Amino acid sequence: MPTVLETHIQNRFRVQPNHANNNDTLHGGNLMKWLDEVGAMSAMRFAGETCVTARVNELDFERPIGIGDTALVEAFVYDVGRTSVHVGLRAWREEPRSGETERTTESSFTFVAIDEDGSTVPVPELRVDSERGRELRERMLDVEDGT
Repeated sequence: MPTVLETHIQNRFRVQPNHANNNDTLHGGNLMKWLDEVGAMSAMRFAGETCVTARVNELDFERPIGIGDTALVEAFVYDVGRTSVHVGLRAWREEPRSGETERTTESSFTFVAIDEDGSTVPVPELRVDSERGRELRERMLDVEDGT
């Protein structure tokens, strides 16, 4: 049984002019793509299978990320179903010279594990064996509950 922390992934993306919208900030569609990619990596690490996006549960853009900034994306599995994997996602604007960060986005995506024929396959149980893993999981469950 994989743990929450074993599924934790962080990745960085440099925001270039070709990623920007008319306001010279990161286009929301590009950030969604990066969230989806990092989320899928976390889901596949957990399931040990190919995972495909089934649902974007919630996606809140809180503030923009500018050209020249770095988008820091974090993903971790916080809950599972029989064949589904629920991944918590957050993004930050990171100033590349100082490392200063500011949270910009919080989301959760649901992925489904599939085999090579595209049929759904069961996923393992999720184990929470650390205080940090419990904190991450509880935060996302609270978001789902609206608290």
